[in-house]
Amino acid sequence: MTRLSVNINKIATLRNSRGGNNPDLIKVALDCERFGAEGITVHPRPDERHIRYQDVDDLKKTIKTEFNIEGNPVEDSFMKLVLNNRPAQVTLVPDALGQITSNHGWDTIANQSYLKEVISEFQLAGIRVSIFVDPVAEMIEATATTGTNRIELYTEAYASGYHADREKAIAPYVEAAQIAQKLGLGLNAGHDLDLVNLQYFAQNIPGLLEVSIGHALVCDALYYGLENTIQMYLRQLAV
Repeated sequence: MTRLSVNINKIATLRNSRGGNNPDLIKVALDCERFGAEGITVHPRPDERHIRYQDVDDLKKTIKTEFNIEGNPVEDSFMKLVLNNRPAQVTLVPDALGQITSNHGWDTIANQSYLKEVISEFQLAGIRVSIFVDPVAEMIEATATTGTNRIELYTEAYASGYHADREKAIAPYVEAAQIAQKLGLGLNAGHDLDLVNLQYFAQNIPGLLEVSIGHALVCDALYYGLENTIQMYLRQLAV
């Protein structure tokens, strides 16, 4: 079954909005694990507007499931943070400084040599590497030569097109997954997946190992409660 990694950035945003430690980020992460999440994802940014670098240190010492740190390795501070904490996985995302949220994958052709260097450094430290990519055949093929272990498909386009024509929306992702399998790449996915569109995605994407979900899951938890929401997402993945 596809693993569910819960992104807790929004919990940190809520905490930071009032200062103090309410909600307690570490407790929420442990509760997510207790409720069935199979991983915890964070995406620290240089301005620390949600996840703080200290949070990453604290989480690494505490959580028991897979730890996934997302971010842009162009920042020296990010490189040091990941190498110091050695999570199970680092997901490389080409965010611009100050960007609100991720909105595109890597150009794995133009950034080939840079990605090779960064990926090698993380792998030498025993960290599995995933690269955030769009479902574009040329980019998937170029990704295979970087040495990365996995790719994470950026699923915003699928989510946006799901209600109008879900078969059309998922078609490029199916093709991308098939290419990834042929090239021996592990496959993750994330961004705007939710209780409405997740099951269809998981049912139709071959070799899907992991999804990382944060914003939608936290929003749903406001209505359904955190434990119930995580169980609801896990049921969508039980295909």
